[in-house]
Amino acid sequence: QVQLVESGGGLVQTGGSLRLSCAASGSLFSIDAMGWYRQAPGKERELVATITTGGRANYADSDSVKGRFTISRDNAKNTVYLQMNSLKPEDTAVYYCNANGELGPFRRFDAWGQGTQVTVSS
Repeated sequence: QVQLVESGGGLVQTGGSLRLSCAASGSLFSIDAMGWYRQAPGKERELVATITTGGRANYADSDSVKGRFTISRDNAKNTVYLQMNSLKPEDTAVYYCNANGELGPFRRFDAWGQGTQVTVSS
């Protein structure tokens, strides 16, 4: 079992910043990609950003987060972060952490966190 625990969400005014954290724990052998997704009310869950073990980041194709959000990870702590700056009301959503990797030989996992609410007031 792999558990992902997110923290750092909350209420912030337009233009403010938040830093989300997600720590992975459990009987895992290795973690490959970690990432953040978000789901706004009435919309489908969408990619925000992912990052590989080596630190290569991939952001959503749209310009919605590029230049404002930065994903990073601490492999020693099995933790991924999302620094969100210049927040806008349209960033309001539940943010979910995702991680995939190996539990052992030929056993992979793909886990999700419980989600953390980010609300940006205008």
